[in-house]
Order: sequence, then structure tokens, then C-alpha cells
Amino acid sequence: MPRRLQFRNKMMKVGKYLGEVRGELRKATWPWDPKEKGIKRYKQLIDSTIVVLIAMILLGAFVATIDFAMRQVMTFLTSGF
Repeated sequence: MPRRLQFRNKMMKVGKYLGEVRGELRKATWPWDPKEKGIKRYKQLIDSTIVVLIAMILLGAFVATIDFAMRQVMTFLTSGF
């Protein structure tokens, strides 16, 4: 196959792929109403992001506390009596 034909086939495949992606994205349900404008459009997204950030902070604090407590226990047990 000539190079030109191979390139053309690859570009056709890329175009087909992008068309399929676009079609699937149209079928997806998005967390906002398409009629809303501005920041109100992203309210659910922002709220969800805040929840995730708070959960990450709480989980990090929990892990740090357990790590600190375990380190203190291990130091006590290995320091000798």
C-alpha cells in the first residue's frame, strides 16, 4: 500500500473514532441543565468537588492520627523498659 493511502486510511479511522466519541457524549447525562447559564450551571459539580475535598481532608487527618499513634506505641514498645 502506498504511504499516501495508509495515511488516508488512518485519518479516516481517526475521524470515525472522533465522530463516535461525539455521539456517545451527546447520549451522556450531564450534572447540569443545559438551559442554565453562568456559575449556576456548575453548582452540582462545585458542591460535589467540595464534598470530595472535605472527605480527603478528613481521611488524611484520620490516617495521620493513626500513624502518629502507631509510631508512639512502637517507640514505647521498642525503647526498652
